[in-house]
Amino acid sequence: MTARTTGVSEELPEFPFPGTSYRGPDPIFTRLRADRPVVRVRWSGGGHAWLVTRHEDIRAVLDDTRFSRAASYAPDAPKFSGLFQAPPGMIISLDPPDHTRLRVLAEQAFSPARIAGMRPRVRELAGRLLDALEKEPADGPVDLVEGFAAPLAMGVICELLGVPEKDRDQFLTWVRQFADVSGPEELAVEGRENLGAYIAGLVAGKQAQPADDVLSDLITARDGEDRLGFEELVGLGYTLLGGGFDSAAGQISNFVLTLLDRHLDVWARLGEHPEDVPAALEELLRTVNLTGNDTSGLPRIATEDVTIGGTTIPAGDAVFLSFASANRDSAVFADPEAVDFGRADNPHLAFGYGIHHCLGAPLARVELAVALEELTRRFPGARLAVPESELLWRAGDVNHNLVSLPVHLSKNTASESTVSRSTV
Repeated sequence: MTARTTGVSEELPEFPFPGTSYRGPDPIFTRLRADRPVVRVRWSGGGHAWLVTRHEDIRAVLDDTRFSRAASYAPDAPKFSGLFQAPPGMIISLDPPDHTRLRVLAEQAFSPARIAGMRPRVRELAGRLLDALEKEPADGPVDLVEGFAAPLAMGVICELLGVPEKDRDQFLTWVRQFADVSGPEELAVEGRENLGAYIAGLVAGKQAQPADDVLSDLITARDGEDRLGFEELVGLGYTLLGGGFDSAAGQISNFVLTLLDRHLDVWARLGEHPEDVPAALEELLRTVNLTGNDTSGLPRIATEDVTIGGTTIPAGDAVFLSFASANRDSAVFADPEAVDFGRADNPHLAFGYGIHHCLGAPLARVELAVALEELTRRFPGARLAVPESELLWRAGDVNHNLVSLPVHLSKNTASESTVSRSTV
């Protein structure tokens, strides 16, 4: 087949496309997957990039070392205004062999035993937060963002890093500053610098006096004579923050909204049958769109001319991968637009793929599953307190993050008259 080198398609809106939401990517992706799976798009702030939309092609890019993350930090690399770019040197910003070295060392701190040991602590944190919500006035709604999702995610990440409880509110403020790409750049820089200084202090303290936490495990990790340096440990602290707080908090809230708005029968059923939560969780991960621009948000640079999906991407061009689109690829998922909470085969890309597959994915699954188990078990009659259309979202965040999620918590079983077309 002859490689295509198509130019900008004038019928496409500027990217990121305007139709994205937590419910899924812009509907234009369905047409792109069918007709133009690798397409050159105009970035809304100026410049161009290539957008890859099919499951198979995205996996091919992630397996191909000619697509470089590290090259996106070069002075002459394409730049995209309004895009959150992880600091250089972080594990998600590196290529092999640098990435391989860090990954080998970091994985020692995320052993199956460590993750399994976190489940009781996550459940304890969730229970404590829900106990507090139950004490609020019975006639009013509670905010599951500020009252549950955010503090649970923050609590878990602070347990991992060993952040004292007295520092967690300030820690949260800095994280919010760091992740906001719509506000003044100096505020984001201030948040990053404050976080960096704080994490550096944590690392120094754990080096002097290790404790029972992941940060201490990272400090003591060894591969022969090799170990993580001070700046590498600080960078991994940033990585844990990004995936362990912002993404987890966002998806807990988004999952609850999805179930309470459209699948109340599933909510009630999960409370009665927690054994169904793992399959339901995977379908939520597939269908609920976390990222605000439908991609991983991490550009890769072609280091030479590479043909993907029949289209040649020239050396030096930037490439974005739409995991949200891949998760609706009919070549991989039967009836991909349907939400099937009992879907048996579910190779979604919510946590990425290949060497950059999310390091914290096992812990994220534990955290998300415990959140759903505890909420559905304790409050089978929970209801949204306002219509979905009235909910507010954080403008400028990397992810689809709710400002608040008002919910009436009820122990009474949901009305049998509420019907969902989804299945468990």
